[in-house]
Amino acid sequence: MSIIYTKRTWYFVKTAMSNAFQRPFVQTLAQRLFNTPVLMQVLVGPRQVGKTTGLRQLMGQADYPIYYANADDVLNSDRSWLLAQWQQALLLGEGALLVVDEVQKIPNWPETIKALWDARPGHLRVVLLGSSALQIQSGITESLAGRFELTRIHHWTFAELHEAFGYDLSRYLRYGGYPGSVPMENEPDRWHAYMKESIVEAVIGKDILQNRRVDKPALFRQAFEILCHYPAQEISYTKLLGQLQDRGNTDLIKYYIDLYSSAFLLHALQKYSAKQWLSRSSSPKLVLACPALFAMVDGDPNRDSETFGRAFELAVGAELLQQPGQVCYWRERNAEVDFVYQHREKLYAIEVKSGRNKSAAGLDAFCKQVPIARRVIITPENFARFSLQPREFLETVAV
Repeated sequence: MSIIYTKRTWYFVKTAMSNAFQRPFVQTLAQRLFNTPVLMQVLVGPRQVGKTTGLRQLMGQADYPIYYANADDVLNSDRSWLLAQWQQALLLGEGALLVVDEVQKIPNWPETIKALWDARPGHLRVVLLGSSALQIQSGITESLAGRFELTRIHHWTFAELHEAFGYDLSRYLRYGGYPGSVPMENEPDRWHAYMKESIVEAVIGKDILQNRRVDKPALFRQAFEILCHYPAQEISYTKLLGQLQDRGNTDLIKYYIDLYSSAFLLHALQKYSAKQWLSRSSSPKLVLACPALFAMVDGDPNRDSETFGRAFELAVGAELLQQPGQVCYWRERNAEVDFVYQHREKLYAIEVKSGRNKSAAGLDAFCKQVPIARRVIITPENFARFSLQPREFLETVAV
């Protein structure tokens, strides 16, 4: 499908979308399209979090001509199709915007885009996006170096879901992350099927297995189910490997975790250490990308205080990982810090408290070793403030 947006159509598109919730990345992208020098904008992120919807909102607000093309609607698409779309956008005049959705479905798209861009750099504003995060990321890093800027789009935060759908914390821990599942929340079987088939299986089957070598797909799928049972926990590679119904080594489970991380399903945090080799050799702390993935395999996280605490710590970690900078954890013997967040020269030691009996002694022990670190405690009571403006919150409350 190809659509031309000009000033004549702008009013009608804008009116149709004016009442929709707009994610923050829409404004960020709008600003980047006018940056100097002009760079291609590439949207990357998980499936079903509103990349295309947000882009359509941006197009509805624009006062310059836009040409939108979706490779998903074209049979037997090839390089010539992409060339034709580029030419149509050029006909709209210098500075027009070309949007190519599902670009990864065009064979050899990175090389084609590179050649077209280099022939007339800056004559078009260009936005590329698609549903396969792995294909998009590998394509741009291999062929488009120096010509693009990434806009990372993450799972929906508590603040966004609260504003858009009136979520409270318990609902967020049960369903949070994917707005497409909102109409299904009152039908547990339907919600679970949507998460498993439309989200997880789409990522595993289309994004990972079609683009990376995995010798035993069934084992790979089993590994994800196992990983989801450790939503915010430190666990050794050896223990994880022992739960797989197959022989292997720790390199296998590391490879699986790297693939799921690249596909925006989970994160494996390293232990904080001034010595990098100690960090790399530590057991990972697993943080799922959003609470709904934990609830999909473990049921309602609000059923008891222990499960609630794990889900809440996951929620804090997942939103912290959306910020620029580095997130780690720290532990020495019985002293631990849930998250260590470093952004430029600032370092925060973060303890997550949810009502479970947890000592804050780890904060003192860590800050004694790393004097520049500042202490932060996040609770269900202040989580809404944290979710709304994470870095501003940390700077305000840190001591």
